[in-house]
Amino acid sequence: MLLTELIAGRNLSREQTNWAMDVIMSGSATDSQIAGFLVALRAKKETVEELAGLADAMLEKANPLPFDGEALDIVGTGGDRLNTVNISTMAALVCAGAGVRIVKHGNRASSSTTGSADVLEALGVRLDLPIDSVAHAAAEVGITFCFAQVFHPSFRYTSVPRREMAIPTALNFLGPLTNPGRVSASAVGVADARMAPLLAGVLAERGSRGLVFRGDDGLDELTITTSSRVWEFREGTVTESTLDPRELGLPLAQISDLQGKDATYNAETARELLRGKPGPVRNAVLLNAAAGLVSFDAESSGPLEERMRVALQVAGEAVDSGAAAQALERWVAFSSAQ
Repeated sequence: MLLTELIAGRNLSREQTNWAMDVIMSGSATDSQIAGFLVALRAKKETVEELAGLADAMLEKANPLPFDGEALDIVGTGGDRLNTVNISTMAALVCAGAGVRIVKHGNRASSSTTGSADVLEALGVRLDLPIDSVAHAAAEVGITFCFAQVFHPSFRYTSVPRREMAIPTALNFLGPLTNPGRVSASAVGVADARMAPLLAGVLAERGSRGLVFRGDDGLDELTITTSSRVWEFREGTVTESTLDPRELGLPLAQISDLQGKDATYNAETARELLRGKPGPVRNAVLLNAAAGLVSFDAESSGPLEERMRVALQVAGEAVDSGAAAQALERWVAFSSAQ
């Protein structure tokens, strides 16, 4: 019935997509049914309500993170195929150094060379911690990582159709919406221009706060090669604006200045960043860390550009004081001791 509705071009309700995802996550759908549903939904074009239903069902099936309090996730959906270094992961470390509690949700690389899990592992962070230890890291260290394959084991039922279709579907955009820590704030990069405001809509509907953004060069980060579009969600509403790094005192660069390689290379880039190395990578990381700080600040108000300018200074101080590097050191030591 749902496929018939989608093929006819009719939108589904939140309850309908929630039911469909529950069937998928329960292992009750065939690979053909999963592929047909996702392709039909993509062809029809997803809505906020449909994405919300899918994400809600995923969270219901997820292993929860027993964590209380405010926390921030900085994450990109991937899919820009520009193979940059791990900007959001480095930005998370900077925000942790600035005193913001980070509960990052991520996985290994799918559309890039190195995913967040890959680079964190190369930096010495253990990914195989039990869930209680993942939660303790958030409380004791101020930063933790929810490895998607640990917290969303039911997602394995989608692996074959996703691999065989080899096209982006709604599932590619659910990561930022399904953090098992149910964070209060998010800074989310989305490569797909159509999907970005939809993710902001889902997050706004939940009552969370933060920023969704997309570089006008296609990057799933705030870019420093040109301007970016930003959707801020607070108190149930979404406000769209444009952010130009030059207005914040950051010079433009080329995508080639930000491109990474394997996990070892990207991890060394992160270490250089934490040691204070200047240049385009630092500028990009600080810009995205500033977005995280603005997202987390519950009292943040006024023109976005002004708030970002102040947050950029805070992010820079977190690196230059060594606080961001110390956050990583504490995290590695904690995970090694478990």
